[in-house]
Amino acid sequence: MTLISHTWYLAMRDLRNLLRQPWFIAFTLVQPMIYILLFSQLFRRVVEIPGFGAGSYIAFLTPGIAVMTALFSGGWSGMSMVQDLERGFMDRLLVTPTSRGSIVLGRLVQMSFVILVQVVIIVAVGMLLGASFVSGPAGVLVLFAASILLAVPFAALSNALALLVHQEESVIGAVNFILLPMTFLSSVFMAQNLMPGWMQDAAKFNPVNWAVAASREAASPGVDWGFVLMRLGWLVALCAVCAWLATLAFRTYQRSI
Repeated sequence: MTLISHTWYLAMRDLRNLLRQPWFIAFTLVQPMIYILLFSQLFRRVVEIPGFGAGSYIAFLTPGIAVMTALFSGGWSGMSMVQDLERGFMDRLLVTPTSRGSIVLGRLVQMSFVILVQVVIIVAVGMLLGASFVSGPAGVLVLFAASILLAVPFAALSNALALLVHQEESVIGAVNFILLPMTFLSSVFMAQNLMPGWMQDAAKFNPVNWAVAASREAASPGVDWGFVLMRLGWLVALCAVCAWLATLAFRTYQRSI
């Protein structure tokens, strides 16, 4: 119970900070809105390519943009950790009886709330442009779940990196170096079967593609729930591995002070 209560208190601290600057969420949606508004028009006829497998590009694109936005929200999570390290908040926290696990979990809870808001807005804009979730609320819920399960491991890794390097520049460099290629080596913008062969092979092992594929399948008629649950299961396993790595990084930081 201590872990849960401490996680809640720290999450509320981060959420209060967010409420003091509500435009933060709007700024995080600038790039996704550009993609969904412009790409949906620029590439709308790409669905006419034989074998694309979708009747509407906006319906195809909306889950991909939601997942991509969650990915980058997770990746940038380490920036707030760096700020807490620089301000001495982390050191003050460590001399209190606060549960150590809650220090990272609180950030993940706050990030999950931000992602829910982002996904709701992206889905709403997508539906206004013509996207639809044929399976109804179940499809949207899977999109929420896949987005959060993708963001959590990368947030854990981002926080782990912040604890090890203590520099914003390093976190920014790592985020761009890793997440941009992962986005374009997935089916966010293009059907996987139309990608070059080596990119298709890479997509099979790409967590971003797992989340996108599960979300699209859940939004389609005649959902293969086995396919969806398998990909969500892979994301859960990735969360466990990255949480373990973040724990190791936190212990390394504690020994260094």
